[in-house]
Amino acid sequence: MNINGSVALVTGANRGIGQAFVEALVKADATRIYATARNVDSLKDVVAIAPDRIVPIALDVTNLEQITAIAQTAQDVNLLINNAGVSGTGGFFAAASLETARWEMETNYFGSLNIIRAFAPILKQNGGGAIVNLLSIASIVNVPVFASYSASKAALYSLTQGVRAELVEQGTLVVGVFPGPVDTAMAENVPLDKVPPIQIAQATLQAVAQRVEDVQPDPVSQQVFAEFAKTPKQLKNNLPVCCLSSTFASRCA
Repeated sequence: MNINGSVALVTGANRGIGQAFVEALVKADATRIYATARNVDSLKDVVAIAPDRIVPIALDVTNLEQITAIAQTAQDVNLLINNAGVSGTGGFFAAASLETARWEMETNYFGSLNIIRAFAPILKQNGGGAIVNLLSIASIVNVPVFASYSASKAALYSLTQGVRAELVEQGTLVVGVFPGPVDTAMAENVPLDKVPPIQIAQATLQAVAQRVEDVQPDPVSQQVFAEFAKTPKQLKNNLPVCCLSSTFASRCA
């Protein structure tokens, strides 16, 4: 798929990886970018990147009415980037673990499913296009400090595989992106070297252009997938993420 001339919709575009996607799309000469966030006022700096091409829209991905209204308006989209996500901390037996798990699953899994269901017919009418789902290395191995977040991303990984199979006949490319630690507000307490968000966005758009379905956009992601290919059950013991340690777990609890 050619990014030049594309029309994209990016969820969670007000900061971090979402904002980086908008920047990368502008540089790649996308024709129009619908940038969404729950609070439209938080998109002012993003819109300033290219006011003539960026359209700010208020969107909570758990709100079906908002999604339906946007789908009726943004009928020209051929690149859907599901970036919006939330993350709590703590294991499955933390005091608020059930509430946290529901919050994460509603946003990370059902939110993405809602958007995909609304835009799949639009992508079809526009020639197939592409869907990008922002996953995580936590999609393939559970990180105990972020236990239910990992579970929600694992669910999104399964959704990505299923949607890929169902939409292949309409020519829609479905891309899963599996970053390791990224320098964003969500990962500010993770004591690891992090890659800049723009690296994730650029690697993903390159993958879309080359029709690559699974993207490991940084060294940690590549290492995790290499380990998983050899010994999946032992991956947790070799995961290069020190948040598995009890010291970091106590700081994040």
